[in-house]
Amino acid sequence: MGNSLKDQFLKVGLVDANRAKTAKPDRPKNNIQNRRKGSVGVDAGKMAARQAQTQVAERDRQLNLRNKEAAEKKALAAQLKQLIETNRLPQVEGDVPYQFVHRGKVQRLFVTATLHKQIVAGDLAIVIFGKHYEIVPSAVAEKIRARNESWVVLYNDP
Repeated sequence: MGNSLKDQFLKVGLVDANRAKTAKPDRPKNNIQNRRKGSVGVDAGKMAARQAQTQVAERDRQLNLRNKEAAEKKALAAQLKQLIETNRLPQVEGDVPYQFVHRGKVQRLFVTATLHKQIVAGDLAIVIFGKHYEIVPSAVAEKIRARNESWVVLYNDP
């Protein structure tokens, strides 16, 4: 069993000595030579695979960053929505119109006389909530302004 495959073929007579010498593989010899030189042969396939791997990693990183930003925006909108829902004043139909400018158009909100005075004095503010406007206290308006200024439609500084 200690005989190599080449020796076994020679004994059986399937190949002659010259043919057995030429069939000797060069691959192990090249590996030994490369190890002696200290250089590792990097072929184009390995480099292309590494480059493709780095590109995939970069694409995944960018995608994760976009997803994270979208999640942060969604969480911020949920915070603002909760702030407005918990702190808005109840809708009371008043007879005094309060007019303000939003997105280049004059809007009108009917409020009571006391609410009108509080809005003018800066105690209350008007914020946009969905497609309609809500009245919130000035402290809440400051919190909303700190998170996203575009939600605050009207805030008179006291």
